[in-house]
Formats: sequence, C-alpha cells, structure tokens
Amino acid sequence: MFWRGVIGYLPVNVVQGVVGLLTIVAFTRLLTPAQFGDYALGISVMAIVHTAVFTWNEAAMARFWAGESDRGDGADHAATIYRAWLLLLAVLPVAALITLAVPMTPGLKVAVLAGLATVAPRTFVKIAQERRRAAGEVRSAALLDMGQTLGGFLIGAALALAGLGGAAPVAGMGLAALACLPFILTTEHRHQAGGRVEGPRLRGHAAYGVPVALSLILALVLSTTDRFLLAAFLDESAVGVYHAGYSLANRSLDVVFIWLGAAGGPALIMALERGGRRALRDAAREQAQLMLLLTVPAATGLALVAAPLAQLMIGPTLSAGAAHVTPWIALSGLLAGLTTYYFHQAFTLGRKTSFLLVAMAIPAAANVGLNVLLIPRFGLDGALWATPASYGLGLAASAWLGRRSVNLPVPWLTLAQAVGASALMALAVSAIPAFGGLLELALKAAAGAVVYGAVIALVDAGDLRSRGRDALRTFRARSAA
Repeated sequence: MFWRGVIGYLPVNVVQGVVGLLTIVAFTRLLTPAQFGDYALGISVMAIVHTAVFTWNEAAMARFWAGESDRGDGADHAATIYRAWLLLLAVLPVAALITLAVPMTPGLKVAVLAGLATVAPRTFVKIAQERRRAAGEVRSAALLDMGQTLGGFLIGAALALAGLGGAAPVAGMGLAALACLPFILTTEHRHQAGGRVEGPRLRGHAAYGVPVALSLILALVLSTTDRFLLAAFLDESAVGVYHAGYSLANRSLDVVFIWLGAAGGPALIMALERGGRRALRDAAREQAQLMLLLTVPAATGLALVAAPLAQLMIGPTLSAGAAHVTPWIALSGLLAGLTTYYFHQAFTLGRKTSFLLVAMAIPAAANVGLNVLLIPRFGLDGALWATPASYGLGLAASAWLGRRSVNLPVPWLTLAQAVGASALMALAVSAIPAFGGLLELALKAAAGAVVYGAVIALVDAGDLRSRGRDALRTFRARSAA
C-alpha cells in the first residue's frame, strides 16, 4: 500500500511543489511587505482555529475508518464524524465577532475574517480526503488535493490583482474548497447513509482526537509564535521578510514530507491492523529509509542555494532578507518533518495520543521562551536561532516518548549514508562561484543532484535500487490499468 500511495500521490507532490513556488513568486510581487505580513498572520489564525476546533474529528476519521469499515460499522463511524462537524461550525461566527471587536489594521482584519470563512469548506473536504486516504482511494484523494491547491492559487492571484490585499491568498483557498464540494457530497452522504450517531463512539473519537488536536495546536504555536512576536517587537514588514524566507524553505520540504506522509500514514495503520507489530516494524523501516534519503539532501540543497533561489523566486523588496532566513528554516523544516511524519506516528498507532501532547508541549514552550528572550535583543536573527533549537528538542522528545507507545525503528546506517552523501554534495556545490541568478541555481542544483545520486547509488543506500524497481513495476501496472 505504501508504494502504491507513493506513486499515486506523486502528481499531488508535483502540483504542490510548483504551486508552492508560484505562490511565493506571485504574492511577494503582488503584495507589499505589509500585506504579505497580513497574509501570513491571517493564514496562521485560520490554521489555529481549524486545528483547535476541527482536527480531532478529522484525526478520528483517519485513524479508525479502516478498522470500522472492515467490521461493517463504516456508516455509523461516518455519521458520527459528519454530525460532529456540523455542530462544530457554530464556533466560526463567534470567532468572527471576536475578530471584529479586536483592534487591528483594516487589512489584517479582512485577512483574518477571510481565514475564518475558509475554515468551513476546507474542513469538510479534509474529512472526505482522510476517509479516502484511509480506504486506499489514492486517485480521488489526490484529485481533491490537486484541485484545492491549484484552484486556491489561481483564485487567490486573481483576487490579489483585484486589490484584495493580504486576504486574497486566504480567500482563494476557501473558494477552491467550495468548488470541490459538488464532487464529494453525494459520495460522502452515501457512506453515512443509515448510520447512527453514537455517544460512546463520539467519546472514543474525542478521547483519541483531542490530544492530537492539542498537540497540533502546540505545533502551530511552535511554527507561528515567531511571526506574532516579530510583529509585536518589530513590525509587519519584518513578518513579511521572515514569512517569505520561511515559505521558500518550509514549503519546499513540506511537499516531500506531506507526499510521503499521505502514502505512509495509512499504510502503517493498515500494516498494524492486518499484520501486527512485525509487519508494522518492516513497513516503518522502509518508510524511514526513503524519507531520510529524500529529505536530508533536500534540506542541505536548499541551504546551499538560498541566495540565487531567493533572487529568482522572491520579489526584490523581500529577497535579500529571505535568503538569510532560508538556511535556518531548511534545518528547522527537516527536523519538524521527521518529527511529525515519522516519530509522531508512534503515538497515533499505539492510540496513546496523550504522549503526543507532552511531546509537543516541550518544544512549543521552548520556542515561546527563546523567541521572547532573543527577538528583543537580536531581532530577526533571534527568531532564526530559536526555531531549529526548538524543533531539535521536539524531535528528541518525540523519539524518546514514542518508544513507550510503539517502538519505531531508526535506520541509523541509512541516516549516516544520507548525511555523508549530502556532505560530499555540499563540497561540490560550494566549489561553484556565487555569481547569482538562474544560471548559478541551475548549476548548483545539477551538480548537487549528480553527486548525491552517484554516492547513494554506489552504496545502494536503503536498498534503493531494488525498491526503485518495485516502484517502477507499480507505476507500469497502474499505467496499464
């Protein structure tokens, strides 16, 4: 199931990567630094409300659908999930009234209100996606993802050109989710038809999902506190610079992690449900090896080409500052991705999500403390130093606590091979002069890919050659079908 998902979600990965870069290119040019800061803060509020209110319900759909549908209880499970979603919508108008009452700049207020309006359709589509992923319906889940990603960018860009300011990208995401609803409503209604809303089932969902949601809130604290503190101690233009560099690095890595997570999470649940702990351990090792071999060089490469990449992708008012931000966030993104998409799986697989809450509380508290301590003294650099330190602490805490739930293997040899090959790649790339622009970026990217690929192929890291052949056979079988 893992490799079928890896192949099936590859188009999603490509679309997300391209759109992620186009988002940075477009909106750092269509928006002023202050408007880009409004966008960053608006989308952060949207993410916090989504996570705090709706994520526990989505997590229950993802974790329990496979087992419930196998037992013939899928309709009751889906009915309970969707009725809970309807009740949770009552939070949104209350949040909108609070936003109207809180003093803030008009542009920021519109961006926050757009984010709140976006939550409702996006959460419904998210539940539908989680059900499809859990059921192994790769194609439909992938199409939903691509439709939202591409549609959100195109609509957001049009709204920005129309003068909506920092609210434009956020509103585009909501309108794209609305456009997806006609394609999923009938199917989702059919899966819950005849189902009963059961109190014990809902309580079980909450017992599992609420700690997941709380941990994700802490993850948002970890990833967004720096923006709010930069706005408080400095200004919204500093937030815009930080967010531009952060997006350039983090989105590039997130595309890979989300791709592997979309394929890997359901595959691990299926391995545990149908094959037990031994099958889970084998599946987890395979996933960890591929994750390390792809993400370690990706983070290294982003740090090496930060300057020419920022010159090419980011508007001139933000590019210099963003180039300074990108290497630090590349390291942070690597640590965050390994934590979220691998080590956190131990808590959901073992259904000990209270440990997940503890694991996230440690780095979230450290991040707030470090930012409050460092930003007033060192400005933007303080936020940059605090971020990887906090994520490194979070990875260590999650790995240690995760062993008490499900002991996921760490492929140390593969890690050493990925780090060693990345170091050789860095030596080769560093020898190329820094003359700027597209040519520098292309030469360094090509040189890095060739050196890293040659070293990995030479040592056959993670049995990648045999796994590549398996993936190619899967792709050919899908194409023939």
